[in-house]
Amino acid sequence: MFETRRVRTRILLQILLTILVVPFVFPLIAMVQGSLAGAGWGNYTTVLSLPLLPGFFINSAIIAGSVIVIVMVCTMMAAFGFSKLHVGGKEIYFWLLLACLTLPGVVLLAPLFATVTQVGAYTTLWAVILPVAALQIPFTTLLARNFVDGIPTELLEAARVDGANTARTFWYVLLPLSRPIMAAILVLVFINSWNEFLLPLLFLQTPDQQTVTLVPQYFVGQYNNDQTKVLAAAVLTGLPVVIAYVCLQRFFERGLAAGALK
Repeated sequence: MFETRRVRTRILLQILLTILVVPFVFPLIAMVQGSLAGAGWGNYTTVLSLPLLPGFFINSAIIAGSVIVIVMVCTMMAAFGFSKLHVGGKEIYFWLLLACLTLPGVVLLAPLFATVTQVGAYTTLWAVILPVAALQIPFTTLLARNFVDGIPTELLEAARVDGANTARTFWYVLLPLSRPIMAAILVLVFINSWNEFLLPLLFLQTPDQQTVTLVPQYFVGQYNNDQTKVLAAAVLTGLPVVIAYVCLQRFFERGLAAGALK
């Protein structure tokens, strides 16, 4: 690990890092302080007393888990194909996939709404799961392919010599070696899918299908705008993400670092 030995350099780096962190930490502190204003912990009690709150958390967990599975399967198979398999025109397909990164999600709302209503998936969790997964696959494929490129091809060829077909080589050789980047992808996908707000707001209109990110809207209305309850709901919504990141931080950093080095 790179270390700075001069005290002056360490102080300057500490000041620089503090300046960089403050813009991100200050809104979080303000959110927590605002959630404790007025009734204090009573704001959290009111939010937790919502009858549908457990269902919101369950729906968010189902969406996040389903998106993780879909993205992980598609990403690792795509990375294997783009990196190690001889497929004609695969670079063209790869760059077409990367072109999807240039499209903001808002631009796709109209065609997504038309497609979802046409196939009869409106007000179902699949209306959120499939678009959220599809929007994340291009970036995760880019990360995974860069990592898989660093895996020696000789290992895969040795497995083929020992009699393993393509599927067994993928399952028993590539995936075990790709655990670091898979952990990083898991964290990224979980954070993005759990925090998704726009698609659930658009496609999940019935209360029993809504997610935890929509809880703050229950405290904002034409004659009601209790910001303390809204902030308390926001804190409860973001708490699972913070816990997940803290628990998986080591694997997340190791996966991204391994992908960068390779």
